[in-house]
Amino acid sequence: MIQINEISFGYNKKRGDLFSDFSLNLEAGNVYGLLGKNGAGKSTLIYLMTGLLTPRSGEALMDGVNVRERLPKTMSDIFLVPEEFDLPHLSLKKYVEINAPFYPRFSMEDMERYLEIFEMGGDMNVKLHALSMGQKKKVFMAFAFATNTRVLIMDEPTNGLDIPSKSQFRKLVTSSMKDDRIMLISTHQVRDISDILDHVVIIDQSKVLLNASFADVMSKVAFRPLRAGDEPLFVVQSPFGPLAAVPADSGEETAVDLEMLFNATLQNPAAINDLFTAQK
Repeated sequence: MIQINEISFGYNKKRGDLFSDFSLNLEAGNVYGLLGKNGAGKSTLIYLMTGLLTPRSGEALMDGVNVRERLPKTMSDIFLVPEEFDLPHLSLKKYVEINAPFYPRFSMEDMERYLEIFEMGGDMNVKLHALSMGQKKKVFMAFAFATNTRVLIMDEPTNGLDIPSKSQFRKLVTSSMKDDRIMLISTHQVRDISDILDHVVIIDQSKVLLNASFADVMSKVAFRPLRAGDEPLFVVQSPFGPLAAVPADSGEETAVDLEMLFNATLQNPAAINDLFTAQK
């Protein structure tokens, strides 16, 4: 489990705190989507929960251990794929030889399988610096998944991937998920990942506006054409008429529209809170 307990953090006094007494729990066996507006602090939150930043107060824990201590036992079970990265002037084989020992559960068999999913072939002597940005991302993510860490965090993982590669990424997520693993995907590209998530976290202004499983969302909110008498949480115009996110009637279930849910949560946070806290 990842526990974020009353964290406060800001980059400087002039800008004020980005997070103030912020708390959040993430549990194993879930693929989380972390959503928020630009500047909401998604990347900062990721760096706090992986021990790369020090909070002014509060703490981030993995299985009860403060991640900021960056103990080898803890760090060997967390892997972060940042939004921007570069790879060294090494062959893939050498890169794996150097980095795999830091992750006790790394599997070369898994690595090769994930490269196949990404259609990257089996050439371990390929020079990393000679790859395109999209190819580098595929190789790096194949390594990340092959570490088999219990916490895998990805910041905008589909940026730079073409349409077939995004489909391959989704296959990679579903094929590598385990009951003891937490995956967290922070993104603006909600349509790229909505089919692989089972939990969504929406943050804004140092608050968790929504932290709910997709099963809970489906039971609480319906996404469908607007009807007379509806009290919509959010409405968007389509070529076929207005579509709405509305409180679900008893027994009504529709597929989750993650983009509409995000907009509904930002537009009507109080109504969403009431809806998800009622009779819980």
